[in-house]
Amino acid sequence: MARAYPKIAVDGFDLDPDVIAVARRNADEAEVADRVSYSLSDASAVDTPHRYDLVTIIEALHDMSRPVDALRTARRLLADGGVVLVVDERVGDVFTAPAPENDRYVYGFSVVSCLPDAMGDPETRATGAVMRADTLRGYAAEAGYVDVEILPIETDYWRFYRLIA
Repeated sequence: MARAYPKIAVDGFDLDPDVIAVARRNADEAEVADRVSYSLSDASAVDTPHRYDLVTIIEALHDMSRPVDALRTARRLLADGGVVLVVDERVGDVFTAPAPENDRYVYGFSVVSCLPDAMGDPETRATGAVMRADTLRGYAAEAGYVDVEILPIETDYWRFYRLIA
């Protein structure tokens, strides 16, 4: 984002110090480190005085133990007129058997990676990578959003959601 839009500042948050270190190295290599900062923080507890025009959660909400808390925090961080964009796997709207090939792939990855990461929290929602649009709509409503719009961006793997505060 910082490379594509040279007039913006970007803040990133992650729980993993190794991810933060790699992100900082990438920002240095891309020569945008003067406009990009990273902080070690749970997405549910980001504490900053900044307000943002855009908050993105890219292929991460389904991994979070407390996605509703993270969405509440994202809403709180918005500037007037700001937008929350969630990008996650494009999976079927409903479960079908046999599942489409992509859903089977996402289920498999979820079982070996996403769910084990979230299961350490006894209050986890344990969403996993197969986060259907209705699941996100429920989380967003619980977090205080008015609506969720599926954006008309066609890809084989990603679905883009605009959360309307």
